[in-house]
Amino acid sequence: MPMAPVRPQGGGRRRYCDREVLAAVLFVATSGCTWRQIPEVFGPSWSTVYRRFTEWSQARVRAKLHRLVLDELGARGDLDWSRCAIDSVNMRTLKRGDLTGPNPVDRGKFGSKTHLITDRTGLPLSVGISGANLHDSQALEPLVRGIPPIRSRRGPRRGRPAELYADKAHDNRHLRQWLRSRHITPRIARKGIESSERLGRHRWTIERTMSWIAGCRRLHRRYERKADHFLAFAATLIRYRRLAR
Repeated sequence: MPMAPVRPQGGGRRRYCDREVLAAVLFVATSGCTWRQIPEVFGPSWSTVYRRFTEWSQARVRAKLHRLVLDELGARGDLDWSRCAIDSVNMRTLKRGDLTGPNPVDRGKFGSKTHLITDRTGLPLSVGISGANLHDSQALEPLVRGIPPIRSRRGPRRGRPAELYADKAHDNRHLRQWLRSRHITPRIARKGIESSERLGRHRWTIERTMSWIAGCRRLHRRYERKADHFLAFAATLIRYRRLAR
């Protein structure tokens, strides 16, 4: 967390702790309310919550905490690297901002895509956002590179799955060769040869994760102009859900 500003002794109001602010942020993310609608029961005002949330986003706190959570789960042996999956979900944007574009499946209305790579259990290892007009295949390499080296229960850190499952949108010779060069076995449905449903028995965990994300009102539609703010919401909810379990 960023360092709290130093205040003169005996001056100013009490600074609300990060736990109180985080509780308010989680409420906004799950309920879908606006910042101004944050109930007073949380303590800090909506402007305080939004300002602290912005500070955390600028300091890339979400990325640091996400890696800490993954390290903790990896050290406990709760990550399954034997099989990972990649997928994306479209969302509408109520305000144009960073990484938005015309959605080809929604009459050209502006929107964004959330891209995910999850382990075998459905835990997101890498999260990204793009304009709705970006082809899914173009997000594969950045997402795979975005998987951080994570602690293991035994042995060195690990950042590559043994296999990566994907649908026909990722059927590309270059992507297959690129994955093999990184010692990742591609399991991608081939157009005109095999059905994506055949791989569905292995990809249902990421479909479940996508369904849960779409059920969160703040993630079902993008209200934030800044892409970093939206990713911060997504990472916060993912960490909270996993740790709560």
